[in-house]
This record gives sequence, structure tokens and C-alpha cells, in this order.
Amino acid sequence: MARQAFVKFLEEHDQITIAVEGRRSERTIANPVWFVLHEGSLWLLPVRGSRTEWYRNLLVSPRIKIQTGREELNALARTVDDPKTVKLVVEWFKEKYTSTEIARYYTGLDVAVEVPNVL
Repeated sequence: MARQAFVKFLEEHDQITIAVEGRRSERTIANPVWFVLHEGSLWLLPVRGSRTEWYRNLLVSPRIKIQTGREELNALARTVDDPKTVKLVVEWFKEKYTSTEIARYYTGLDVAVEVPNVL
């Protein structure tokens, strides 16, 4: 039942909260983020690209907690810096959130993050 609620939330909302471990502090750091679901994976686009702190933390420790309302999922994230894949993820984000919104909030679109097998 919890998994169904998790998936339903992802399908109905545009924002989730992720929590990662700080690379220096080792404290849990939570951030609200936009996401895209594609073929069973959850994709994230760091707002400042590879300069985004939570992305840099994932490079050291790929553990991520995804929070959707009252549901949580602990997973391992995969950082992606392949330009073709990042470009594809950016296009998915533009389809979901519009090109204007992506241009307004996102800079340095040089990396993405995949959380595989979420669905």
C-alpha cells in the first residue's frame, strides 16, 4: 500500500523533497526539487548543474531519500554527466515544466541524476 501511495504522489505532483548526506558535515540535508518520471526511473536536474551542493554531495555518497508527502523511499542515485543524456533529461523537464520555467530557474545544465527503478 505504501508503494502505491508513493507512486500516486509522484504522478500527481511536480515537486518532491530529497535528502542527501553532506560530504563534509555528514548531516542529512533536505531540498525541494522538481523531477521527471521516465521509464520507471526518477530523474532530477540540479538547478546550478554540477555546482549544486546536493549534487556534489551525491558524488561522494550516492544514498538519497525521496520524500513524497508521508511516504519515503531510500535509494541509490546515479549521477550523469554524459551530454547526450543530460540534453534528453533537459527536454523532459521542458515538456513537464515549460521551457520558460527551466530557463528561469536552471543554470549550468551540465549534469543530471537518475534514481533507477522507482516505479
